[in-house]
Amino acid sequence: MLNTAIKAARGAGAIINRASLDLDLLKVTAKSPRDFVTEVDLAAEASIIETLLGAYPGHGILAEESGHAHGAKDSDHVWIIDPLDGTTNFIHGFPVYAVSIALAVRGQVQQAVVYDPTRNDLFYASKGRGAFLNDKRLRVSRRTRLAEGLIGTGFPFRKGDDYKLYLQMFEAVMKSSAGLRRPGAAALDLCYVAAGYTDGFFETGLSPWDVAAGSLLITEAGGLVGNFTGEADFLHQREVVAGNPKIYGQMVALLAPFTQVKPGVDAPGAAPSSAPAGPEEALARTQVAQPAEKKAPVRIRKSTAAPGNPDDAGRSS
Repeated sequence: MLNTAIKAARGAGAIINRASLDLDLLKVTAKSPRDFVTEVDLAAEASIIETLLGAYPGHGILAEESGHAHGAKDSDHVWIIDPLDGTTNFIHGFPVYAVSIALAVRGQVQQAVVYDPTRNDLFYASKGRGAFLNDKRLRVSRRTRLAEGLIGTGFPFRKGDDYKLYLQMFEAVMKSSAGLRRPGAAALDLCYVAAGYTDGFFETGLSPWDVAAGSLLITEAGGLVGNFTGEADFLHQREVVAGNPKIYGQMVALLAPFTQVKPGVDAPGAAPSSAPAGPEEALARTQVAQPAEKKAPVRIRKSTAAPGNPDDAGRSS
């Protein structure tokens, strides 16, 4: 399954790289103010879905542009796809964007691939087998003090975003850290935490396809991911904080007052208990808020048996 995801990601990356050679010819449509989609997003997504369903026709699909229009509607296996994370960067020629593909099995992310086509960097992970960049094992940073940490984030850009709340969060983190960075592609931001380039990350307003793959890369690299109160139900709660274990704890303490998650409320998109659930709804049900006493996110135990390359990783998945 990991090999199939890698194949799909590289195929989409080839489409993106070809289009990047002549950005003036792109057809760009605004889904909402400052939220764009291009024909490249659509072509890359179609290519990914074709590859995945060609290998696994019984699996479900949750994709940024087409939702769950493709694939089986009641499968335990759901591919979560962002064909081009960082579209705004892409259409401006700013070379920070990526393809993100994750496989969730009964709501738990098991496989993850994030491909940066501009650098030919392939981030990948299988649950319990570690995280890798190309053929190099990834580990989160060892910094222990937030005051020395470099933190990634994202800025508000959609209509209805709470800019005043963002400014309060930015101020709190800026005063407490060594610096903030906003590259503009959340999937890569999470990979950078896994690789130790940054020590932590936080953002609100994110969708499952933005964070699914990157979250597994972080936990497999020894880090932690959760919502602003430190609970593990971040995938559908539209807020996420991540970091190495020491930095993560300090960031949760700092960001908890800004949480928008209401304990006990179903995740957005979750189907009523009497309604049949499609892939998106089934995934959402597994990510609803946990009881208040369960504050620590699950940390995945890593085995010592790790793949030396993507092909080996795929055979064991």
